[in-house]
Amino acid sequence: MVTRKRTFPALLSPGKIGPVALANRVVLPAMDMNLCEDGEIHQGDIDHYAARAKGGAGMIITGCSAVAYPAGCTSRKEPGLSEDRFIPGLKALADAVHEAGSKLCVQMVHHGKVARIDTLDGRPQLVPSVPKPPSDMSMMIDCTPEELGKMAATQEGKKATHREATHEDLAWLVRMFAEAAGRVEAAGGDAVEIHCAHNYVLGGFLSRYSNQRTDEYGGSLENRARLSCEVIRAVKEEVGGRLAVIVRLSGQEYGESEGLTPDEAARAAAMFEQAGADAIHVTGTALNAFANFTDGPLPNTVAFYTANAAVVKRAVSIPVITVGRMLPEVGERMIAEGGTDFVAMGRQLLADPDLVNKLEAGLSEQVRPCINCYVCVQENFWDATPLCAVNPALGSETLLPFPRTTTSKHIVVVGAGPGGMETARIATERGHRVTLLDKTDRLGGTLWFSSLTTPDNELLLTWLTQEVQRAGVDVRLKTEATAATIKALAPDAVVVATGAVRGRPNVAGGDLPHVHTGDSLRDLMTGTGDVSDQPLFLRIAGKLGGLAGITKSPARIRGMSRRFLKFLPMSKNVVVIGGSLVGLELAEFLAERGSRVTLVEEGRQLGVPMAMPRRWTAVKHASELGVRIHRNATVERITPKTVEFTVDGKSHSAPANMVVVASGVSAAAPLADELAQAGVEVHLVGDADEVNYIQGAIHSAWKVATTL
Repeated sequence: MVTRKRTFPALLSPGKIGPVALANRVVLPAMDMNLCEDGEIHQGDIDHYAARAKGGAGMIITGCSAVAYPAGCTSRKEPGLSEDRFIPGLKALADAVHEAGSKLCVQMVHHGKVARIDTLDGRPQLVPSVPKPPSDMSMMIDCTPEELGKMAATQEGKKATHREATHEDLAWLVRMFAEAAGRVEAAGGDAVEIHCAHNYVLGGFLSRYSNQRTDEYGGSLENRARLSCEVIRAVKEEVGGRLAVIVRLSGQEYGESEGLTPDEAARAAAMFEQAGADAIHVTGTALNAFANFTDGPLPNTVAFYTANAAVVKRAVSIPVITVGRMLPEVGERMIAEGGTDFVAMGRQLLADPDLVNKLEAGLSEQVRPCINCYVCVQENFWDATPLCAVNPALGSETLLPFPRTTTSKHIVVVGAGPGGMETARIATERGHRVTLLDKTDRLGGTLWFSSLTTPDNELLLTWLTQEVQRAGVDVRLKTEATAATIKALAPDAVVVATGAVRGRPNVAGGDLPHVHTGDSLRDLMTGTGDVSDQPLFLRIAGKLGGLAGITKSPARIRGMSRRFLKFLPMSKNVVVIGGSLVGLELAEFLAERGSRVTLVEEGRQLGVPMAMPRRWTAVKHASELGVRIHRNATVERITPKTVEFTVDGKSHSAPANMVVVASGVSAAAPLADELAQAGVEVHLVGDADEVNYIQGAIHSAWKVATTL
């Protein structure tokens, strides 16, 4: 059977914004890379953007660039636009983007109430009104002391002060935006983006929540939009007809009452068009990012802003750009149906800068997926360069292309989890012959199991599986790897990627049959492994699921477990011991399916090492689902019907027909030790070396596979 290739005729069609023609409708939106020095663009930034331009994106939008640098900055590592000394770096970036076949847009910003550098330099932050304190900061409890320390270090112990903008301040601000646009033109840029969202100063003026003024810049929407319109007109007068003028606008503000509504956003967009805007870029704003980060500005849900963007589009005649987890198929449909004109793909282009080229070549299945883990976002909280869990070349573009080997070797990889599969893929691409062994009946290892609780992980599982097959790796499943069987294969080197070791709790009742580790739960869910100590109905359900093919598919298991709780090893009363990344995700998964879940965590923080924004959302979601959470808890004993534990010296008991142990995970690779003692060249990858989940598996795979 021939699989029909997906095509994207609307997404890949040429488009135009103001005077600028684009080769396609894919835009890289602004994402801060923190690679500049003293406001000047350096080679790291150029390499990053040039890679996305070479990958086919129709337009590249830089990260936040400060119109009054260093005033109004949130980082000393963001580009500056306030002096002519910044023009050479901008020109080098524009030249590189143009050489790669794309167009350059520079995002122009004054950060207002989040201008951290103003605080550090002793300046008050420029705001429309003195900001209200956030109503909910409860998510901060799940930041580790190390994370809080790194965030505090960026503040240097200083507290923000504020200055309500005077008319003189506003006139100065308008001039700064116009002069910044002139420097972008002088550097050879193609467009500028005026940022009127995300709690920055223009967005603050536009917001009913943030703007409490009583003069002509406050009150009605027309008054609140006045400053943005003045900036647009000034920029248009400076560069209009030569550069495209894009305005970034929140389609909605989330998290507090009196935030900007979609109707207000649409009316504001119409005013911006009348003031001279050539396009509207629809985003979202979290009025309290610590409580609502995954609504705005970086949503957790695919196509989260599409409804708001459609409202804005109906109000204007200029092009609309839509952002917010816009996957290619979503963008294709929206453009074809007239819901938007351009699609901004941020995190997806961090994961795979060659996305557009692959779509144009009819190779959409080869696009490396973003798994929405927020690892890239987290680094910005302490002013570091973003990382990508699935693309270690982010911020280190010179890692690619992979160097070809001069001497082809036979590499045996033991363990077909994410680290093992990625090692096999890269080693094969470099020219080695690879044999991949796994004792189970499927590829994926813990990635397969995590796909049950985290559907985005299944995207990576599918991609890795296809890439291993496409590379021609010799895959041998249901194969137990021993030192003897490996030596019989005569490898030149062995990579051990057998994952972590998961132990049972060292308490009374820890060995009862209803107490599961991740390994035993996986055996039951997949219908594999030794489950002889489990109740008969669970063994039968697992076997029937295997025969029907249900337990081969994470998606089918997720669906079946929602409809038939007893089909899989679940129970009405579940206690999850350990509230780290795995435990928290399992608690969510079970609670969503109707289980009454108690989560018992020995420490204070939940969801570690899950990246902070995703962690905050997961904790919030678990609580909303009714998960009973106990922090600083010590398990004392497990009985056939309960788990007994103490919190701050007080005894507690939770009903449990099923107990899942998500703690006690450690790195261990006895096979590697045995091979090394036998004189075999051996390397460790992933959790077998250090427990760091998907990010650790992929990054360590690159480190090993590129040096074999």
